[in-house]
Parts: sequence; structure tokens; C-alpha cells
Amino acid sequence: MQELLRSVWHEPRPSPSPPRAWWDWALVAVLVPVAVVEGLVLPDLAWRPLSVVVCAGLVLTLLWRRSHPLLMVAVAFGVCGLSGLVAGGDFPKQNVLVFLLLLVFALFRWGSGREELLGGLIVFGKVGLSAVLGHLTLGDALGGFVILFSAMAFGAAVRYRSRSRQRELDQVKLLERERLARDLHDTVAHHVSAMAIRAQAGIALSATQPDAAVDALHVIDAEAARALEEMRSMVHLLRTDLTPTPGIADLERLATQTGPAVAVDLIGDVDHLPSPVGAAIYRLAQEAVTNARRHARHATRIEVRVAADETAVHLSVRDDGDTGAAAGTAGYGLIGMIERAGLLGGTCEAGPNADRGWTVRAVLPRVAM
Repeated sequence: MQELLRSVWHEPRPSPSPPRAWWDWALVAVLVPVAVVEGLVLPDLAWRPLSVVVCAGLVLTLLWRRSHPLLMVAVAFGVCGLSGLVAGGDFPKQNVLVFLLLLVFALFRWGSGREELLGGLIVFGKVGLSAVLGHLTLGDALGGFVILFSAMAFGAAVRYRSRSRQRELDQVKLLERERLARDLHDTVAHHVSAMAIRAQAGIALSATQPDAAVDALHVIDAEAARALEEMRSMVHLLRTDLTPTPGIADLERLATQTGPAVAVDLIGDVDHLPSPVGAAIYRLAQEAVTNARRHARHATRIEVRVAADETAVHLSVRDDGDTGAAAGTAGYGLIGMIERAGLLGGTCEAGPNADRGWTVRAVLPRVAM
């Protein structure tokens, strides 16, 4: 139990907390008039002016519930507790105070571990004090504990679900970066090896060349060897096997797999693309075709179109399946595709077609950034 409390106490806040949204102001704009109107029309409301001021003023704490969750909980429940002592009873009694549950939720969604523990003591302490002073019956106090605990549990559940999803997203990005590093290694290693061989040949023939050329060849040789060594060291940390890098020429292999027919259409000069770009186009098309076969129900045809111009390469993968079913492609597979395209300075997006089916579009610069 002690270890559990220690781990909770040292748990950091989720980072970053979201900024204040427009609907936070809309919520305040609605609740403040509700608090005023309710304070004016409720019968037998004790300390009516004070009740209206307290309720309307505490609504403003919603604006800082994410950035300062503990402070807002302390202010709201502290003011309610002090007002109850001044008024000599459970005060204020306006129904609009149900918004305090949003503060409790935000505390366990966005607060640190120590903020959660301290805020929980403040919240339960306020309810317990009201019960001890006789402002609440035992049944009301127990009901309040249950409702507050439910808000805390819901906030914690959303917090840990968000954290779990973020870990999954980070894992997808890490795997995509690893695969891209492998592709880049296979490509760069080939060209750098050729550069080293050419430099060594230039050194061997330097007797017929000026001395400046000999010096330049020595520099090329040294830089090539250093680049190869650094590249091999980096990739050794990422993987233990080297596999051939696929490219544009391998897109036809997508049509040989089982499932809906795949038609590949290549337009423009796609034979002289840099290998990193060609490998990325293949990987993006492969992932898009796999997603279409997996999610596009009743699909009969998948069209893969690659068009290259002087500055960019455009990829389009379109299926004719049920649009609603194909929406499943917007998951972790698409996140990995966006990550791969972004690392090369490009973009990738997906969405339903106007009639039926789903289309993935990617644009990569002809020279990878």
C-alpha cells in the first residue's frame, strides 16, 4: 500500500494539457445566467444574494480546470465550505453547482499524482465536514461520496486510456522510423559504397592527374568510409537483418496477392526516382492495399496510381468497397503512413470517395528532404 501511494504521489501530470477551447467560454456563458436565474426563482433560498454571487463566481473556475486543476478544486470546495459556515447550513443549495463534478473529473484527468491525492482530501473533507456539522444527512453524504468517487474514477479511466493510446501511437511511429531507417540504409549504403570504390580508383590513377585531384579523392574516400561506418552503427541498433529494399518496380507484386483485383498504373518518369522515395511509395501503396483488402467489404477492384512529375510523386490507392467499412483504414496503419511520408517531407491522407469506396493519397517530393 505504501509503495502504491508513493508511485501515485510521484506520478507526473499528462503533458501537454490542452489549451482553453471556445466551448469552455460557451459553457461559462450558459452556466452564469443559469446560476443567476435559478438564484432568483428558487423559493425559500437562504442568503439569496450571496448564493447567486458564489454560484456565478465559481462557474469561472471551469476556465482553468485543466491548467490548474488542484487550485480550482480547492477554490470551489473551499468557498462552498466557508460559505456554509457563514450561512450556518448546507450552502449554497442551487442545482447549478453540479458543474463542480467537472472540476473533480478534470483533477483526475489532468492533475499530477500529488494533486489528485490532495484534491481528493479536499473534496471528501468538505462533504465529511458537512455531514459532521449536520448540514447533510448520512444518506445524502453517502450519495455525495458515491457521485464524487464516480467522477474521479471516470477522470482516471480517461487519463489512462489516453496514455495507453499514446503509447500505441508512439510504438507505431517507432516501428515506421525503424523501417524507414532500414530502407535508407540499404539505399545509401549502396551509393556510398560505389562512391568509395570510385574514390579509390581515382587515387590509383592520380599519377596522371593534378595534386589537387589527389587530395580531393582522399577526402572522398575518408568521408565515404566514415559515412558507411556511421550508417552501419545506426542500423545495427535498429535491427539485426538486412533485406532488399522494394521500389516502384515491385508494385506489380501487389496484384498477385489474393483478394480484390489490383490494377497498377504508372505515369511519368518513375524509373529514375531516388531509392528512398521509391521505397516509400511502395510501402505506402502496400499498406493502403492491405487496409483495403482488410476493411473494404464487397470491394472488387483496387486501383494503384503513381504519377511523377519534375518535383513530386503522387500516389493514389482507391477501392470500390463499402465506404463505411473502409473507414477502418484510418487507424494505426494510416498513422504509420503519415509518419513515413512526413519524414521524407511529404503528406499522406485518406478519406471516403463521393460515390463509394475509400482513397489514400500521398505526395512525396521527388528528392527526399
